[in-house]
Amino acid sequence: MTESYDRADLEAELVRDEGDRLRVYLDTAKPPKRTIGVGRNLDAVGIRASETAALGITLASVLANGITREQSRVLLGNDIDAAEADLDAKLPWWRSLDPVRQRVLLNMCFNMGIGRRAAPGIKAKGLLEFVNTLAAIEAHDWRRAVAGMRLSLWHTQVGDRAHRLEAMMETGRTP
Repeated sequence: MTESYDRADLEAELVRDEGDRLRVYLDTAKPPKRTIGVGRNLDAVGIRASETAALGITLASVLANGITREQSRVLLGNDIDAAEADLDAKLPWWRSLDPVRQRVLLNMCFNMGIGRRAAPGIKAKGLLEFVNTLAAIEAHDWRRAVAGMRLSLWHTQVGDRAHRLEAMMETGRTP
């Protein structure tokens, strides 16, 4: 299915929210993860074989030498594609949302991963942990969705990003 959101806007939002570093750094997760570019988690994702073929980089070369801005943008594009595929597989209704709210879900999925639904009593990580919030979004109950976003640990961890995404979810407009 083709995207209806503005991909250039999403890319700009992710660069603003994640930064764009051309050398490996440790993120703020506990335990910290090696990261490069626009939030590419090298410990979880690494460098895909297709990226090695297309860009001539490997995990070892990235760790030793970093990447170029152009390579960073290719990795970003691939990571957006992966977030789209995760949303398509787990929350196929996301495509029926307006373009701004699609970007909110993509941004959140990009940031925390899709995760999995947890069994009762087990703490899950990722977007699927937002069970009530996702149900509200699917029902187009924006106020309840935003209330759920605000009550989450994610809200306290990502600062201004949460405020922007919550405003976008509530209004359907880019602030």
